[in-house]
Amino acid sequence: MLPKLIHFGSFFLPTYGVLVAAAFLTALWMTSKLAKAAGMNSEVVVNLGVYCALAGIIGAKVLMIAMDPALRANPMEIFSLSTLQSAGIFYGGLIAALGTAYFYMRRNGLPVFKTADLFAPGLALGHGIGRLGCFAAGCCWGKPTSLPWAVTFTNPDAQAVGVPLGVPLHPTQLYESFSEFVICGLLFLYAQRAHRPGAIIGGYLALYGIVRFLVEFLREHDESNPLGLAISLEQWISLVLVAAGLWLVFFYRERKA
Repeated sequence: MLPKLIHFGSFFLPTYGVLVAAAFLTALWMTSKLAKAAGMNSEVVVNLGVYCALAGIIGAKVLMIAMDPALRANPMEIFSLSTLQSAGIFYGGLIAALGTAYFYMRRNGLPVFKTADLFAPGLALGHGIGRLGCFAAGCCWGKPTSLPWAVTFTNPDAQAVGVPLGVPLHPTQLYESFSEFVICGLLFLYAQRAHRPGAIIGGYLALYGIVRFLVEFLREHDESNPLGLAISLEQWISLVLVAAGLWLVFFYRERKA
């Protein structure tokens, strides 16, 4: 809808970039507050968030490149402006961030699931804000629809990410953003109560996995289904996350030293 927030001559400030930066800072702020409330070193926890964010950016781009046949056929497009501006595939970023988090927590002696619980509400909040950036840029668009709340992209700048102009589409970015805000609220309230380590991050994985699985049916893309299966790669990952989340919530028990 508004890919460029500020535009002076050839210089412009992308709305997506501004909202992603706001999402990152907001998520870190919430995580820092939760860390202090839990009696943990907030500086070490915030540093973990920074490392995870950097890993997440790289992971999202790598999975996008691996799954996009156009980029695989023309590798030089990897360095194009449209590729650099694209958000990438969130699950690639999530997997890279989780791997980075695990090794950082082991190295710094942080309890893995207790620390992960601190990040879950902020992760949901930041992701929700980030999806608003996707909506502004036009990426991650939905399938054509005649529903009254359909959105129609008309800004020529949005064509950089490939969204069709003048076509009423499902606002899948807003579906996901709203769901993430609800998930954030539920997890934040749950975090105020006594809970087992891993229950909060498990709740995030299960709830977001369900949301993403359903939203994928309304997304307009085919590059992430290289094997031609009935559901996309993101949906397979969603099912894995749901299973892992439910295990953490209902079955995981922390080992006693």
